Amino acid sequence: MGVSLKDVAQRAGVSIKTVSNVVNNYQHVTPKMRARVQQAIDELGYRPNLTARHLRKGRTGIIALAVPEFGNPYFAELAGAVVDAAARHDYTVLVDHTGGLREKELLVSQGFRSHVIDGLILSPIHLETEDLMARADTAPLVLLGEREYEAPYDHIAIDNVAAAREAVRHLLGLGHRRIAFLGSRTGRERQPAHLRLRGWREELAAAGVEPDESLVVVTDGYGREDGASAMAALLDRGERPDAVFAYNDLIAIGAMRTLTERGLRIPEDVAVVGFDDIEESLYGATTLTTVAPDKEAIARLAVDSLVERLSGDQVSEPRRPRPGYRLVIRESTVPRPAAGRAAP
Repeated sequence: MGVSLKDVAQRAGVSIKTVSNVVNNYQHVTPKMRARVQQAIDELGYRPNLTARHLRKGRTGIIALAVPEFGNPYFAELAGAVVDAAARHDYTVLVDHTGGLREKELLVSQGFRSHVIDGLILSPIHLETEDLMARADTAPLVLLGEREYEAPYDHIAIDNVAAAREAVRHLLGLGHRRIAFLGSRTGRERQPAHLRLRGWREELAAAGVEPDESLVVVTDGYGREDGASAMAALLDRGERPDAVFAYNDLIAIGAMRTLTERGLRIPEDVAVVGFDDIEESLYGATTLTTVAPDKEAIARLAVDSLVERLSGDQVSEPRRPRPGYRLVIRESTVPRPAAGRAAP
């Protein structure tokens, strides 16, 4: 039989109510009393019944995370960070997969699993503001991703334009001028690919370099094959760049494969920058310079926002915090010194 609150209370010499206050982290417990109860909890190995706790609040203790694709390492890494952040609030995460399909995004956002979840963190691709405004489900919703919405929901996203500008600024600082952009996609100007393309254009223009639209390559998807095909198309039409800024790391990795197959050296002939800082970017024959969004911060802000909404606190206005990012410089733009030679 498991250890109960009564057992802890007897060991600590306090009331069951005091133990409950400590377990639930209520503030009106003196530090001395809290330490005394915590010592008893540790000695007895007490574990709270989280299911019962959530049920008493009319909750299931489960939140959902819906992402476009499991095959993209960025979303797998982000999901792991969300699970860790939710655990700190004693929540379990149900991870759903929309496949990037509009009908599935609508299904999830409209409360498809509302009977088993308390709230939803959603990373949509195709939903529009109108879809979100028409949402009837009352469960709290937090949006992830770089699409921009004018809807009354918390939205966690980095500043894509600023991040793209920093990536292009790095390439310009290395002397590159023919900088290609791989991964543009037809559609609305607020989609993330267009925001990163906008950053590409703005930074080139700010440096006095006329953006060459012939170096912008549209892709149907955002995977390795798309990057390889886009790079091949650019080279086949005689538009060899001296650098590439890719929409994401997968496109960059695909592009690097094509460059290598064509006998071009990275970064001596063509430098490459990606976006997302997935683990794979560290383990290629040439490591990838990339924009690294703070995935832990994104996950923490999303979960904290959802839990705050679930707590019933009066939060009137939707919040749109901007998690940080950094440019991680690796071999695809700055090669390692040759063995036996000191770095300049």
